Amino acid sequence: MKGAEIKKRKVSKKTKKSWRKHVDNKDVDQFLDNKRLEERLGAPFSRRSDSELFAIDKIPESKSRLTTKQQKRLALQAKEPVCFALLKPHTAVPDPIAKRNRVKTPEERKNPITRRIQKTKRLNGDLKLKERNAIRDRELADKKRSNKPKIDQFDKDIWQEEKKLHIDVQSEWFTSDTIRHTLANTGQKQKRIPLSLHKKTSVVPAVEAPHPGISYNPSYTDHQDLLANVAKQELELMKKEAHLNRVTTKMFKKVSVEKKGESWIHEMSEGLPTKSSKQEQASGLEDQDSDVKSVNPPVKNVKKTLIKRRKQKEQRKLALERKQAKVEKKKVSDIYKLKSLAKQIAAKEAKEEKLRKKRDKVKALKITEPKMLSKTKFEAPEPDFELAEDLTGNLRKAKPVGNLLKDRFKSLQHRNILAPATRVMKRNKAKVKKFEKATHKMGWEDTFK
Repeated sequence: MKGAEIKKRKVSKKTKKSWRKHVDNKDVDQFLDNKRLEERLGAPFSRRSDSELFAIDKIPESKSRLTTKQQKRLALQAKEPVCFALLKPHTAVPDPIAKRNRVKTPEERKNPITRRIQKTKRLNGDLKLKERNAIRDRELADKKRSNKPKIDQFDKDIWQEEKKLHIDVQSEWFTSDTIRHTLANTGQKQKRIPLSLHKKTSVVPAVEAPHPGISYNPSYTDHQDLLANVAKQELELMKKEAHLNRVTTKMFKKVSVEKKGESWIHEMSEGLPTKSSKQEQASGLEDQDSDVKSVNPPVKNVKKTLIKRRKQKEQRKLALERKQAKVEKKKVSDIYKLKSLAKQIAAKEAKEEKLRKKRDKVKALKITEPKMLSKTKFEAPEPDFELAEDLTGNLRKAKPVGNLLKDRFKSLQHRNILAPATRVMKRNKAKVKKFEKATHKMGWEDTFK
Protein backbone atom coordinates (compact mmCIF):
# COMPACT_ATOMS: atom_id res chain seq x y z
CA MET A 1 0.00 0.00 0.00
CA LYS A 2 1.40 3.30 -0.99
CA GLY A 3 1.86 5.89 1.69
CA ALA A 4 -0.18 8.98 1.71
CA GLU A 5 1.29 11.57 -0.66
CA ILE A 6 2.47 14.78 0.97
CA LYS A 7 0.71 17.70 -0.53
CA LYS A 8 3.07 20.45 -1.61
CA ARG A 9 2.46 23.86 -0.24
CA LYS A 10 1.90 26.62 -2.71
CA VAL A 11 4.27 29.47 -2.00
CA SER A 12 5.09 32.65 -3.79
CA LYS A 13 8.12 32.65 -6.07
CA LYS A 14 7.82 36.19 -7.16
CA THR A 15 11.14 37.53 -5.86
CA LYS A 16 14.64 36.07 -6.14
CA LYS A 17 14.82 35.60 -2.41
CA SER A 18 11.65 33.55 -2.26
CA TRP A 19 12.66 31.62 -5.39
CA ARG A 20 16.01 30.58 -3.84
CA LYS A 21 14.30 29.76 -0.58
CA HIS A 22 11.57 27.46 -1.91
CA VAL A 23 13.24 25.89 -4.97
CA ASP A 24 15.47 22.81 -4.53
CA ASN A 25 18.51 23.18 -6.86
CA LYS A 26 20.79 20.51 -5.37
CA ASP A 27 20.59 18.36 -8.50
CA VAL A 28 21.71 21.32 -10.63
CA ASP A 29 24.71 22.00 -8.34
CA GLN A 30 25.65 18.32 -8.38
CA PHE A 31 25.49 18.25 -12.19
CA LEU A 32 27.68 21.34 -12.48
CA ASP A 33 30.23 19.95 -10.00
CA ASN A 34 30.46 16.71 -11.99
CA LYS A 35 30.91 18.65 -15.19
CA ARG A 36 33.75 20.78 -13.72
CA LEU A 37 35.43 17.62 -12.42
CA GLU A 38 35.27 16.09 -15.88
CA GLU A 39 36.75 19.23 -17.40
CA ARG A 40 39.67 19.09 -14.96
CA LEU A 41 40.37 15.36 -15.02
CA GLY A 42 38.81 14.40 -18.31
CA ALA A 43 35.84 12.16 -19.14
CA PRO A 44 35.22 9.04 -17.01
CA PHE A 45 36.84 5.75 -18.08
CA SER A 46 33.47 4.29 -19.12
CA ARG A 47 33.15 6.88 -21.88
CA ARG A 48 36.74 6.74 -23.12
CA SER A 49 37.98 4.68 -26.05
CA ASP A 50 40.54 1.88 -25.82
CA SER A 51 43.15 3.94 -27.72
CA GLU A 52 42.97 6.61 -25.01
CA LEU A 53 43.34 4.12 -22.17
CA PHE A 54 45.88 1.63 -23.61
CA ALA A 55 49.05 1.81 -25.74
CA ILE A 56 50.71 -1.02 -27.64
CA ASP A 57 54.44 -1.33 -26.90
CA LYS A 58 56.12 -2.38 -30.17
CA ILE A 59 59.75 -1.79 -29.01
CA PRO A 60 61.61 -4.83 -27.66
CA GLU A 61 62.49 -4.85 -23.98
CA SER A 62 66.22 -4.91 -24.68
CA LYS A 63 66.05 -1.70 -26.74
CA SER A 64 63.59 0.13 -24.50
CA ARG A 65 65.81 -0.27 -21.44
CA LEU A 66 68.75 2.15 -21.26
CA THR A 67 71.93 0.36 -20.43
CA THR A 68 74.81 2.83 -20.58
CA LYS A 69 75.27 5.99 -18.54
CA GLN A 70 75.60 8.06 -21.70
CA GLN A 71 72.17 6.93 -22.93
CA LYS A 72 70.59 7.83 -19.58
CA ARG A 73 72.09 11.30 -19.75
CA LEU A 74 70.84 11.83 -23.29
CA ALA A 75 67.37 10.69 -22.26
CA LEU A 76 67.36 13.13 -19.36
CA GLN A 77 68.43 15.97 -21.66
CA ALA A 78 65.62 15.18 -24.11
CA LYS A 79 63.07 14.97 -21.30
CA GLU A 80 61.09 18.07 -20.44
CA PRO A 81 62.34 19.74 -17.23
CA VAL A 82 60.08 19.70 -14.21
CA CYS A 83 60.27 23.50 -13.93
CA PHE A 84 58.67 23.80 -17.39
CA ALA A 85 56.08 21.15 -16.63
CA LEU A 86 54.89 23.19 -13.63
CA LEU A 87 54.13 26.09 -15.96
CA LYS A 88 51.70 24.02 -18.00
CA PRO A 89 48.02 24.04 -17.10
CA HIS A 90 47.06 21.17 -14.79
CA THR A 91 43.44 21.18 -15.89
CA ALA A 92 41.52 20.22 -18.98
CA VAL A 93 39.23 23.26 -18.67
CA PRO A 94 39.49 25.28 -21.89
CA ASP A 95 40.25 28.98 -21.77
CA PRO A 96 36.89 30.84 -21.74
CA ILE A 97 38.45 33.70 -23.74
CA ALA A 98 39.71 32.09 -26.93
CA LYS A 99 41.06 35.29 -28.47
CA ARG A 100 42.98 37.51 -26.09
CA ASN A 101 44.39 40.96 -26.80
CA ARG A 102 48.18 40.95 -26.73
CA VAL A 103 49.96 44.05 -25.46
CA LYS A 104 52.37 45.31 -28.06
CA THR A 105 55.95 46.07 -27.18
CA PRO A 106 57.22 49.69 -27.36
CA GLU A 107 59.13 48.77 -30.51
CA GLU A 108 55.98 47.41 -32.20
CA ARG A 109 53.94 50.50 -31.28
CA LYS A 110 56.37 52.80 -33.06
CA ASN A 111 55.60 54.22 -36.45
CA PRO A 112 57.36 52.36 -39.31
CA ILE A 113 58.94 55.61 -40.50
CA THR A 114 60.24 56.41 -37.03
CA ARG A 115 61.55 52.87 -36.67
CA ARG A 116 63.38 53.15 -40.01
CA ILE A 117 64.95 56.53 -39.10
CA GLN A 118 66.17 55.23 -35.73
CA LYS A 119 67.64 52.12 -37.35
CA THR A 120 69.54 54.30 -39.88
CA LYS A 121 70.92 56.51 -37.07
CA ARG A 122 71.96 53.45 -35.07
CA LEU A 123 73.84 52.06 -38.09
CA ASN A 124 75.59 55.42 -38.66
CA GLY A 125 76.66 55.57 -34.98
CA ASP A 126 74.37 58.44 -33.95
CA LEU A 127 73.24 57.11 -30.58
CA LYS A 128 71.44 58.62 -27.63
CA LEU A 129 73.18 59.32 -24.32
CA LYS A 130 71.35 56.44 -22.66
CA GLU A 131 72.47 54.01 -25.37
CA ARG A 132 76.08 55.27 -25.22
CA ASN A 133 76.16 54.83 -21.45
CA ALA A 134 74.71 51.34 -21.79
CA ILE A 135 77.43 50.35 -24.31
CA ARG A 136 80.16 51.81 -22.08
CA ASP A 137 78.84 49.99 -18.99
CA ARG A 138 78.60 46.75 -20.94
CA GLU A 139 82.22 47.07 -22.10
CA LEU A 140 83.41 47.81 -18.55
CA ALA A 141 81.49 44.82 -17.21
CA ASP A 142 82.99 42.52 -19.90
CA LYS A 143 86.49 43.83 -19.14
CA LYS A 144 86.02 43.33 -15.42
CA ARG A 145 84.65 39.83 -15.99
CA SER A 146 87.60 38.92 -18.21
CA ASN A 147 90.17 40.28 -15.72
CA LYS A 148 88.56 38.50 -12.79
CA PRO A 149 90.74 35.51 -11.84
CA LYS A 150 89.31 32.04 -11.83
CA ILE A 151 88.71 30.06 -8.68
CA ASP A 152 91.80 27.85 -9.06
CA GLN A 153 94.07 30.51 -10.58
CA PHE A 154 96.77 31.98 -8.29
CA ASP A 155 99.19 33.95 -10.47
CA LYS A 156 99.34 37.22 -8.43
CA ASP A 157 100.74 38.13 -5.02
CA ILE A 158 98.04 40.26 -3.44
CA TRP A 159 100.36 41.35 -0.61
CA GLN A 160 102.93 42.93 -2.92
CA GLU A 161 100.41 44.39 -5.34
CA GLU A 162 99.91 48.14 -4.89
CA LYS A 163 96.65 49.73 -5.95
CA LYS A 164 97.31 52.49 -8.47
CA LEU A 165 95.00 55.50 -8.47
CA HIS A 166 93.74 56.95 -11.74
CA ILE A 167 93.83 60.46 -10.26
CA ASP A 168 96.79 62.00 -8.43
CA VAL A 169 95.29 63.11 -5.11
CA GLN A 170 98.35 62.58 -2.91
CA SER A 171 99.20 66.14 -2.05
CA GLU A 172 100.03 67.97 1.16
CA TRP A 173 97.29 70.50 0.40
CA PHE A 174 94.51 67.89 0.46
CA THR A 175 92.99 66.72 3.69
CA SER A 176 92.04 63.08 4.24
CA ASP A 177 88.33 63.94 3.89
CA THR A 178 88.96 65.69 0.54
CA ILE A 179 90.91 62.69 -0.83
CA ARG A 180 88.26 60.21 0.28
CA HIS A 181 85.44 62.34 -1.21
CA THR A 182 87.29 62.70 -4.55
CA LEU A 183 88.03 58.98 -4.83
CA ALA A 184 84.46 58.03 -3.89
CA ASN A 185 83.08 60.19 -6.73
CA THR A 186 85.48 58.69 -9.28
CA GLY A 187 84.49 55.10 -8.57
CA GLN A 188 87.39 54.38 -6.21
CA LYS A 189 87.20 53.91 -2.47
CA GLN A 190 89.69 54.51 0.27
CA LYS A 191 89.02 52.96 3.64
CA ARG A 192 89.41 55.08 6.73
CA ILE A 193 91.83 53.65 9.28
CA PRO A 194 90.54 53.95 12.87
CA LEU A 195 92.32 56.49 15.06
CA SER A 196 93.12 53.78 17.57
CA LEU A 197 95.46 52.16 15.00
CA HIS A 198 97.40 55.34 14.19
CA LYS A 199 99.21 55.50 17.51
CA LYS A 200 99.74 53.40 20.60
CA THR A 201 97.81 53.96 23.79
CA SER A 202 101.06 54.69 25.64
CA VAL A 203 104.76 55.20 24.94
CA VAL A 204 105.64 52.84 27.77
CA PRO A 205 107.15 49.60 26.38
CA ALA A 206 105.17 46.40 26.82
CA VAL A 207 108.00 44.75 28.76
CA GLU A 208 110.17 47.09 30.78
CA ALA A 209 113.71 46.15 31.71
CA PRO A 210 113.86 45.33 35.45
CA HIS A 211 116.27 47.00 37.84
CA PRO A 212 119.67 45.25 37.85
CA GLY A 213 119.50 44.99 41.65
CA ILE A 214 116.64 42.45 41.37
CA SER A 215 119.03 39.86 39.92
CA TYR A 216 119.82 36.74 41.94
CA ASN A 217 123.52 37.73 41.88
CA PRO A 218 123.60 41.57 41.59
CA SER A 219 126.55 43.85 42.05
CA TYR A 220 126.97 45.70 45.34
CA THR A 221 126.20 49.18 43.90
CA ASP A 222 123.06 48.00 42.03
CA HIS A 223 121.71 46.24 45.11
CA GLN A 224 122.35 49.27 47.36
CA ASP A 225 120.74 51.56 44.76
CA LEU A 226 117.63 49.35 44.72
CA LEU A 227 117.40 49.33 48.54
CA ALA A 228 117.82 53.14 48.59
CA ASN A 229 114.89 53.57 46.16
CA VAL A 230 112.69 51.24 48.21
CA ALA A 231 113.57 53.09 51.45
CA LYS A 232 112.82 56.44 49.78
CA GLN A 233 109.34 55.28 48.67
CA GLU A 234 108.64 53.90 52.14
CA LEU A 235 109.63 57.22 53.77
CA GLU A 236 107.29 59.10 51.40
CA LEU A 237 104.41 56.81 52.38
CA MET A 238 105.14 57.29 56.09
CA LYS A 239 105.29 61.04 55.61
CA LYS A 240 101.94 61.01 53.82
CA GLU A 241 100.29 58.92 56.55
CA ALA A 242 101.70 61.24 59.27
CA HIS A 243 100.31 64.26 57.39
CA LEU A 244 96.84 62.71 57.09
CA ASN A 245 96.90 61.80 60.78
CA ARG A 246 97.92 65.35 61.71
CA VAL A 247 95.21 67.10 59.66
CA THR A 248 92.41 64.68 60.65
CA THR A 249 92.73 62.78 63.94
CA LYS A 250 95.07 65.12 65.84
CA MET A 251 93.22 68.21 64.66
CA PHE A 252 90.32 67.62 67.07
CA LYS A 253 90.47 67.69 70.88
CA LYS A 254 88.97 65.19 73.26
CA VAL A 255 85.93 66.60 75.14
CA SER A 256 84.06 65.02 78.05
CA VAL A 257 80.38 64.09 77.76
CA GLU A 258 79.24 66.83 80.22
CA LYS A 259 81.20 69.56 78.44
CA LYS A 260 79.96 68.36 75.09
CA GLY A 261 76.32 68.59 76.32
CA GLU A 262 76.85 72.14 77.66
CA SER A 263 78.40 73.32 74.39
CA TRP A 264 75.53 71.76 72.42
CA ILE A 265 72.92 73.58 74.56
CA HIS A 266 74.85 76.85 74.16
CA GLU A 267 75.03 76.45 70.37
CA MET A 268 71.37 75.49 70.01
CA SER A 269 70.18 78.42 72.18
CA GLU A 270 72.18 80.95 70.17
CA GLY A 271 69.86 83.69 68.90
CA LEU A 272 66.93 82.92 71.21
CA PRO A 273 65.55 85.88 73.30
CA THR A 274 66.80 86.06 76.91
CA LYS A 275 65.88 88.29 79.89
CA SER A 276 68.74 90.76 79.30
CA SER A 277 67.86 91.09 75.60
CA LYS A 278 64.19 91.75 76.41
CA GLN A 279 65.15 94.55 78.88
CA GLU A 280 67.50 96.18 76.37
CA GLN A 281 64.75 96.08 73.74
CA ALA A 282 62.22 97.73 76.09
CA SER A 283 64.66 100.53 77.04
CA GLY A 284 65.48 101.15 73.38
CA LEU A 285 61.79 101.68 72.53
CA GLU A 286 61.48 104.34 75.25
CA ASP A 287 64.53 106.29 74.06
CA GLN A 288 63.23 106.59 70.52
CA ASP A 289 62.15 110.05 69.40
CA SER A 290 58.42 110.52 69.07
CA ASP A 291 58.81 112.75 66.00
CA VAL A 292 58.17 110.91 62.74
CA LYS A 293 60.45 111.76 59.85
CA SER A 294 59.92 110.85 56.21
CA VAL A 295 62.32 108.32 54.77
CA ASN A 296 62.11 109.70 51.21
CA PRO A 297 61.40 113.46 51.40
CA PRO A 298 59.99 114.98 48.19
CA VAL A 299 62.55 116.38 45.76
CA LYS A 300 61.83 119.50 43.77
CA ASN A 301 62.45 119.34 40.00
CA VAL A 302 65.02 122.14 39.73
CA LYS A 303 66.17 122.57 36.11
CA LYS A 304 69.77 123.48 35.22
CA THR A 305 70.38 127.00 34.03
CA LEU A 306 72.06 127.83 30.72
CA ILE A 307 75.16 129.06 32.53
CA LYS A 308 75.53 125.75 34.41
CA ARG A 309 75.08 123.77 31.22
CA ARG A 310 77.74 125.87 29.41
CA LYS A 311 80.23 125.42 32.24
CA GLN A 312 79.68 121.64 32.28
CA LYS A 313 80.28 121.50 28.54
CA GLU A 314 83.52 123.51 28.91
CA GLN A 315 84.73 121.19 31.68
CA ARG A 316 84.09 118.10 29.56
CA LYS A 317 86.01 119.66 26.67
CA LEU A 318 88.94 120.55 28.91
CA ALA A 319 89.01 117.00 30.36
CA LEU A 320 89.14 115.53 26.85
CA GLU A 321 91.99 117.91 25.86
CA ARG A 322 93.96 116.97 28.98
CA LYS A 323 93.49 113.26 28.20
CA GLN A 324 94.74 113.71 24.61
CA ALA A 325 97.72 115.78 25.80
CA LYS A 326 98.58 113.06 28.30
CA VAL A 327 98.57 110.44 25.53
CA GLU A 328 100.84 112.54 23.29
CA LYS A 329 103.18 113.21 26.19
CA LYS A 330 103.39 109.44 26.88
CA LYS A 331 104.27 108.80 23.23
CA VAL A 332 107.16 111.24 23.44
CA SER A 333 108.36 109.80 26.73
CA ASP A 334 108.20 106.24 25.36
CA ILE A 335 110.76 107.21 22.67
CA TYR A 336 113.32 107.86 25.42
CA LYS A 337 112.40 104.59 27.14
CA LEU A 338 113.24 102.27 24.23
CA LYS A 339 116.17 100.65 26.07
CA SER A 340 114.12 99.97 29.20
CA LEU A 341 111.21 98.67 27.08
CA ALA A 342 113.58 96.36 25.20
CA LYS A 343 114.87 95.02 28.53
CA GLN A 344 111.30 94.45 29.73
CA ILE A 345 110.41 92.61 26.51
CA ALA A 346 113.56 90.47 26.74
CA ALA A 347 112.84 89.64 30.40
CA LYS A 348 109.24 88.73 29.53
CA GLU A 349 110.39 86.50 26.63
CA ALA A 350 112.95 84.79 28.84
CA LYS A 351 110.29 84.15 31.47
CA GLU A 352 107.91 82.73 28.84
CA GLU A 353 110.71 80.54 27.44
CA LYS A 354 111.43 79.23 30.93
CA LEU A 355 107.75 78.48 31.49
CA ARG A 356 107.53 76.78 28.08
CA LYS A 357 110.45 74.48 28.89
CA LYS A 358 108.87 73.67 32.23
CA ARG A 359 105.56 72.84 30.52
CA ASP A 360 107.39 70.64 27.99
CA LYS A 361 109.03 68.72 30.81
CA VAL A 362 105.69 68.23 32.56
CA LYS A 363 104.10 67.19 29.26
CA ALA A 364 106.88 64.66 28.56
CA LEU A 365 106.49 63.32 32.08
CA LYS A 366 102.69 63.02 31.69
CA ILE A 367 103.08 60.99 28.50
CA THR A 368 104.67 58.15 30.48
CA GLU A 369 102.07 58.37 33.26
CA PRO A 370 98.80 56.40 32.99
CA LYS A 371 95.58 58.21 32.16
CA MET A 372 92.44 58.36 34.28
CA LEU A 373 90.27 55.72 32.63
CA SER A 374 88.04 55.21 35.68
CA LYS A 375 87.31 56.68 39.09
CA THR A 376 90.08 54.50 40.57
CA LYS A 377 93.59 55.93 40.33
CA PHE A 378 96.39 53.69 39.11
CA GLU A 379 98.67 52.50 41.88
CA ALA A 380 102.13 51.45 40.84
CA PRO A 381 103.16 48.02 42.15
CA GLU A 382 105.66 47.83 44.97
CA PRO A 383 109.20 47.09 43.76
CA ASP A 384 110.48 43.57 44.30
CA PHE A 385 113.68 43.32 46.32
CA GLU A 386 115.65 41.02 48.59
CA LEU A 387 117.83 41.84 51.54
CA ALA A 388 121.56 41.14 51.54
CA GLU A 389 121.24 38.08 53.77
CA ASP A 390 118.62 36.53 51.44
CA LEU A 391 120.84 36.70 48.34
CA THR A 392 122.18 33.28 47.37
CA GLY A 393 124.25 33.98 44.28
CA ASN A 394 123.11 30.65 42.86
CA LEU A 395 120.20 30.18 40.47
CA ARG A 396 119.31 26.78 41.95
CA LYS A 397 118.86 28.12 45.47
CA ALA A 398 117.15 31.37 44.36
CA LYS A 399 113.56 31.77 45.52
CA PRO A 400 110.86 33.16 43.21
CA VAL A 401 110.25 36.88 43.80
CA GLY A 402 107.05 38.60 42.65
CA ASN A 403 104.13 37.37 40.56
CA LEU A 404 104.32 37.25 36.77
CA LEU A 405 100.52 37.43 36.29
CA LYS A 406 100.22 40.46 38.58
CA ASP A 407 103.14 42.14 36.81
CA ARG A 408 101.50 41.71 33.37
CA PHE A 409 98.13 42.91 34.74
CA LYS A 410 99.71 46.07 36.16
CA SER A 411 101.55 46.61 32.86
CA LEU A 412 98.25 46.57 30.94
CA GLN A 413 96.81 49.15 33.35
CA HIS A 414 99.93 51.31 33.07
CA ARG A 415 99.71 51.28 29.25
CA ASN A 416 96.04 52.41 29.30
CA ILE A 417 94.75 49.11 27.92
CA LEU A 418 92.83 48.12 31.05
CA ALA A 419 91.02 50.54 33.36
CA PRO A 420 92.18 50.40 37.02
CA ALA A 421 89.54 49.05 39.41
CA THR A 422 89.20 47.86 42.97
CA ARG A 423 88.11 44.38 43.94
CA VAL A 424 84.56 44.41 45.31
CA MET A 425 84.22 41.76 47.99
CA LYS A 426 80.71 42.58 49.19
CA ARG A 427 77.87 44.10 47.25
CA ASN A 428 75.76 46.77 48.91
CA LYS A 429 72.19 45.58 48.72
CA ALA A 430 69.18 47.79 49.30
CA LYS A 431 67.72 47.49 52.78
CA VAL A 432 64.17 46.16 52.51
CA LYS A 433 61.83 47.10 55.31
CA LYS A 434 59.80 44.06 56.40
CA PHE A 435 56.71 44.07 58.57
CA GLU A 436 53.83 41.74 59.27
CA LYS A 437 50.27 42.73 58.61
CA ALA A 438 47.89 42.76 61.55
CA THR A 439 45.45 40.56 59.65
CA HIS A 440 48.13 37.89 59.19
CA LYS A 441 49.04 37.59 62.87
CA MET A 442 47.91 34.41 64.59
CA GLY A 443 48.30 35.61 68.22
CA TRP A 444 50.95 33.12 69.32
CA GLU A 445 54.03 34.80 67.79
CA ASP A 446 54.99 36.69 70.99
CA THR A 447 55.27 33.48 72.98
CA PHE A 448 58.26 32.29 70.90
CA LYS A 449 60.17 35.58 71.13
